[in-house]
Amino acid sequence: MEKQSIQAIKQAIEAGVSNQALDALRKDERKGVQTLIRRYDKEVARKKQLHADHERRLTYERAAYGKGAQLIAGVDEVGRGPLAGPVVASAVILPKDVFLPGLRDSKQLSFAQREQFYHVIQDQALAIGIGVVEAARIDEINILNASIEAMKRAIDDLSESPDYLLVDAVSLHYKNIAEDAIIKGDDHSVSIAAASVIAKVTRDRMMQSFHETYPYYGFAKNQGYGTKEHLEGLASHGPSPIHRFSFQPVKNAT
Repeated sequence: MEKQSIQAIKQAIEAGVSNQALDALRKDERKGVQTLIRRYDKEVARKKQLHADHERRLTYERAAYGKGAQLIAGVDEVGRGPLAGPVVASAVILPKDVFLPGLRDSKQLSFAQREQFYHVIQDQALAIGIGVVEAARIDEINILNASIEAMKRAIDDLSESPDYLLVDAVSLHYKNIAEDAIIKGDDHSVSIAAASVIAKVTRDRMMQSFHETYPYYGFAKNQGYGTKEHLEGLASHGPSPIHRFSFQPVKNAT
């Protein structure tokens, strides 16, 4: 292989080469070959780290399986902080042998990564539930209670009945289902991370749709959070029907 061109070696590495061939390439003094080897080693290290992170995010799932659980639902919500729009929760039951390297808290993923994982999760999940609590209900019962209500609705929306819940941050004490409330659960549990992605993408798409109806606030970009553009829209046009009137900036605009 050492006599091949740099391009041919690059293609061979991408196709997969033996350790023996790699050892030979490491002795090749050509600068281009050494650049390829460094890239290869970096990619191997990246994949190894992703695998290790994935294994770490299965800790709570494995503990639940060890207690006899069969169907574990990760539960998370998005949209507590915005001034407008609903709070959206998701419950996701993944197969026991799930392998989703790179999946983590949706806020740490790019738009493209979230979209990719959204479709992968849709394909692999045993069941997905969605719970939505609208702004008027948030005003009625407050955002914390609305978030809990959205999570319970998401669990009820599942096509399979879970026997264990892994919930981000809060305890639900719902229908006598065993549960673990995990601080920063979307970074410590693959099931909660999956729910985080489904909830985030679902809500972002809803806000995109709301933007078409109420274009003054920049919902497509800010998802209802209190950005400068959003606050300027509130000041000039007043609140829309999907604003949370119990939130102070919206109160100030009425």
